[in-house]
Amino acid sequence: MSKIYIDGVFYSKEDAKISVFDHGLLYGDGIFEGIRFYNGRVFRLEEHIDRLYDSARAIALDIPLSKAEMTEATLASCRENNLRDGYIRLVVTRGVGDLGLNPKNCIRPTTIIIADGIKLYPEELYTNGLKVVTCATRRVAPAAFSPAVKSLNYLNNILAKIEAGNAGEGLMLNEQGYVAEATGDNVFLIKKGVLFTPPISAGALGGITRNTVIELAQEAGIEVKEVMLTRYDCYTADEFFLTGTAAEIIPVVDLDGRPIGDGKPGPLTGKLSGHYRELTQASGAPIY
Repeated sequence: MSKIYIDGVFYSKEDAKISVFDHGLLYGDGIFEGIRFYNGRVFRLEEHIDRLYDSARAIALDIPLSKAEMTEATLASCRENNLRDGYIRLVVTRGVGDLGLNPKNCIRPTTIIIADGIKLYPEELYTNGLKVVTCATRRVAPAAFSPAVKSLNYLNNILAKIEAGNAGEGLMLNEQGYVAEATGDNVFLIKKGVLFTPPISAGALGGITRNTVIELAQEAGIEVKEVMLTRYDCYTADEFFLTGTAAEIIPVVDLDGRPIGDGKPGPLTGKLSGHYRELTQASGAPIY
C-alpha cells in the first residue's frame, strides 16, 4: 500500500488528503518536481531540489523545510514505500487560505511527496518512435509567466495535450511561432551531426533531463547549439527526440504527417539514450 508524505506525516493512499481551501487546489498556487529513481538511487536529486527552491523563490513561496530536510523527506518517502525504482512527485502548495486570491491569508505551505511507479509512454514507442502534431495552443509567454517556474498550473499544457488527441504528443510554439517545447517535454533536433534545442527564452522549461542530455552530447563530442527553431527545422531534421524526467529520451519519427529523416529512430538518438540509461543506473543519491 502506497504511503504519502504530507507535512511530516506518512498517510495511506486512501487517507492522504488536503483541505479544499488549499490554494494549490483553488488556484494552482504552488510548485512541483517530478523526479526519477533507479536501482536504489535518486537521479539528479540535488538539481531537482535546487530547482524546486528556485521556483519557490520566484513565486514568493517560503518552503518550511530546509533543502537538507526536503532531501531527507524525499529519500524517506522511497524507503517508506520499499521502492528501488520509480517516480517521485514533490509538491509544495501555498497552503490553506480562504476563497480570496491573497496569498498572505495562507497560514503555512503544504508539502506533499508521492513515491510510486510511472510509465509515461508504451515501450513500443521507444523502439518505433512517437508521432507528434503541432498544437494551435501557444506556450504562455515568458513575459506573462516564466517557463522556468515549474508551477501547479499546467492548464496551458493540458489544453495542448487535448489538441494532440490520438497523436503521441503535441508540439507547442511560442507567441512568435518558434518551437518552445512539447506538452511536457523538451525538444531536440539533430541535423548533420549537430544537436539543436530551443533556448529557455523561447518558452521552454530548463529541464534536468535536457541539461543531462546536453552534457552527455558534449562528452561524446557532439556539437550542441541552443537556437530558435521553427517547424521547418523540425520537418527537415535528420533526427528528433523529446526529453523529460518521466519520458527520459523518446524518439520522434513523424511531425504533422511528415516523416522525420527516414521515419525511424536515428542512431545518435539511440547513442544518447544508451548513455543516459547507463548514467541513471550508476549515479544518484542513495536511498538506503
